[in-house]
Amino acid sequence: MVQILESSASLSWPDEATTAAAAARLALAPELASALITLDGGLGAGKTTFTRHLLRALGVQGRIKSPSYAVLESYELPQLTVHHFDFYRFSDPREWEDAGFRELLAGPGLKLCEWPTHAEALLPQADLQLQIEAQEDDSRRVKANALTSTGAVLLQRLVA
Repeated sequence: MVQILESSASLSWPDEATTAAAAARLALAPELASALITLDGGLGAGKTTFTRHLLRALGVQGRIKSPSYAVLESYELPQLTVHHFDFYRFSDPREWEDAGFRELLAGPGLKLCEWPTHAEALLPQADLQLQIEAQEDDSRRVKANALTSTGAVLLQRLVA
């Protein structure tokens, strides 16, 4: 049973280097091996940018594509599997079952979900929610919510 918590932090990422550093700190957490992280924010907020930095920090080589059209990109790393979902164009719940998303989200590995509100009723409880908002000066304001004990550990890494 997962203990439900709620702790949060407001973060400022003034530039891409700060975003990359936050992702690198998060990549060090062993708890990522079974975490679900949701990333929400408007178009161009930086959800995919943060995800790319996290995947690089975890050791992904080569091109990292946004799963906007495919809905899912998966990466097999020596230490874990990562499933990167983008539900922006998600509209038919039957796709969920046909694609095997329920099994992927219930299984081991890191699950990163962009646009989670588009599949909200189908997603399991997130461990960590990141709400990213672009500012006029190109910085990012991030509201991070830990909803489980795993999320609380990840939040500590993120803000360290």
